[in-house]
Amino acid sequence: MKRLFAFAGAFATTVLIRGVAMAAEGAGAGDSNRAVAIAISAGVAVAIAAFGAALGQGRVGASAMESIGRNPNSADRLFLPLVLTLALLEALALYGFVIAIILTGKI
Repeated sequence: MKRLFAFAGAFATTVLIRGVAMAAEGAGAGDSNRAVAIAISAGVAVAIAAFGAALGQGRVGASAMESIGRNPNSADRLFLPLVLTLALLEALALYGFVIAIILTGKI
Protein backbone atom coordinates (compact mmCIF):
# COMPACT_ATOMS: atom_id res chain seq x y z
CA MET A 1 0.00 0.00 0.00
CA LYS A 2 2.89 2.38 0.78
CA ARG A 3 4.36 1.76 -2.65
CA LEU A 4 1.04 2.56 -4.28
CA PHE A 5 0.82 5.90 -2.45
CA ALA A 6 4.45 6.68 -3.24
CA PHE A 7 3.91 5.91 -6.92
CA ALA A 8 0.67 7.89 -7.05
CA GLY A 9 2.33 10.88 -5.38
CA ALA A 10 5.33 10.78 -7.71
CA PHE A 11 3.09 10.40 -10.75
CA ALA A 12 0.80 13.26 -9.72
CA THR A 13 3.76 15.50 -8.94
CA THR A 14 5.33 14.74 -12.31
CA VAL A 15 2.12 15.40 -14.21
CA LEU A 16 1.38 18.64 -12.36
CA ILE A 17 4.93 19.95 -12.63
CA ARG A 18 5.10 19.15 -16.31
CA GLY A 19 2.13 21.39 -17.00
CA VAL A 20 3.78 24.22 -15.12
CA ALA A 21 7.02 23.73 -17.03
CA MET A 22 5.21 23.68 -20.38
CA ALA A 23 3.36 26.88 -19.52
CA ALA A 24 6.58 28.85 -19.05
CA GLU A 25 6.90 31.46 -21.77
CA GLY A 26 10.20 31.98 -23.50
CA ALA A 27 12.12 29.61 -21.29
CA GLY A 28 15.15 27.99 -22.83
CA ALA A 29 15.94 24.29 -22.54
CA GLY A 30 18.27 24.80 -19.58
CA ASP A 31 15.87 27.13 -17.82
CA SER A 32 13.01 24.67 -18.21
CA ASN A 33 14.99 21.84 -16.63
CA ARG A 34 16.02 24.08 -13.77
CA ALA A 35 12.44 25.22 -13.20
CA VAL A 36 11.20 21.64 -13.15
CA ALA A 37 13.89 20.62 -10.67
CA ILE A 38 13.04 23.54 -8.39
CA ALA A 39 9.32 22.82 -8.56
CA ILE A 40 9.86 19.13 -7.78
CA SER A 41 12.14 20.09 -4.87
CA ALA A 42 9.45 22.39 -3.50
CA GLY A 43 6.84 19.64 -3.75
CA VAL A 44 9.08 17.12 -2.06
CA ALA A 45 9.91 19.60 0.73
CA VAL A 46 6.24 20.14 1.48
CA ALA A 47 5.40 16.43 1.21
CA ILE A 48 8.16 15.27 3.55
CA ALA A 49 7.45 18.02 6.08
CA ALA A 50 3.71 17.32 6.07
CA PHE A 51 4.22 13.56 6.33
CA GLY A 52 6.66 13.87 9.21
CA ALA A 53 4.45 16.32 11.08
CA ALA A 54 1.34 14.19 10.60
CA LEU A 55 3.15 11.05 11.73
CA GLY A 56 4.52 12.82 14.80
CA GLN A 57 1.17 14.36 15.69
CA GLY A 58 -0.53 11.00 15.44
CA ARG A 59 1.99 9.37 17.73
CA VAL A 60 1.90 12.20 20.25
CA GLY A 61 -1.89 12.19 20.33
CA ALA A 62 -2.05 8.42 20.69
CA SER A 63 0.46 8.45 23.54
CA ALA A 64 -1.38 11.23 25.34
CA MET A 65 -4.72 9.48 25.04
CA GLU A 66 -3.19 6.21 26.22
CA SER A 67 -1.70 7.82 29.32
CA ILE A 68 -4.92 9.69 30.07
CA GLY A 69 -6.78 6.39 29.71
CA ARG A 70 -4.45 4.75 32.22
CA ASN A 71 -4.57 7.65 34.66
CA PRO A 72 -7.53 10.02 34.08
CA ASN A 73 -6.33 12.38 36.82
CA SER A 74 -3.24 13.27 34.77
CA ALA A 75 -5.25 14.93 31.98
CA ASP A 76 -4.63 18.42 33.36
CA ARG A 77 -0.88 17.89 33.62
CA LEU A 78 -0.64 16.42 30.10
CA PHE A 79 -2.58 19.14 28.31
CA LEU A 80 0.13 21.83 28.14
CA PRO A 81 2.98 19.52 27.03
CA LEU A 82 0.63 17.96 24.47
CA VAL A 83 -0.33 21.31 22.97
CA LEU A 84 3.28 22.55 22.93
CA THR A 85 4.49 19.38 21.23
CA LEU A 86 1.74 19.58 18.62
CA ALA A 87 2.57 23.23 17.96
CA LEU A 88 6.25 22.43 17.44
CA LEU A 89 5.38 19.59 15.08
CA GLU A 90 3.07 21.85 13.10
CA ALA A 91 5.87 24.43 12.91
CA LEU A 92 8.01 21.82 11.15
CA ALA A 93 5.35 21.44 8.47
CA LEU A 94 5.16 25.21 8.10
CA TYR A 95 8.95 25.40 7.70
CA GLY A 96 8.68 22.95 4.79
CA PHE A 97 5.98 25.14 3.26
CA VAL A 98 8.14 28.25 3.67
CA ILE A 99 11.07 26.48 2.01
CA ALA A 100 8.80 25.55 -0.90
CA ILE A 101 7.68 29.17 -1.27
CA ILE A 102 11.29 30.35 -1.24
CA LEU A 103 12.25 27.77 -3.86
CA THR A 104 9.37 28.59 -6.17
CA GLY A 105 10.27 32.25 -5.93
CA LYS A 106 13.48 31.36 -7.78
CA ILE A 107 11.70 29.89 -10.80
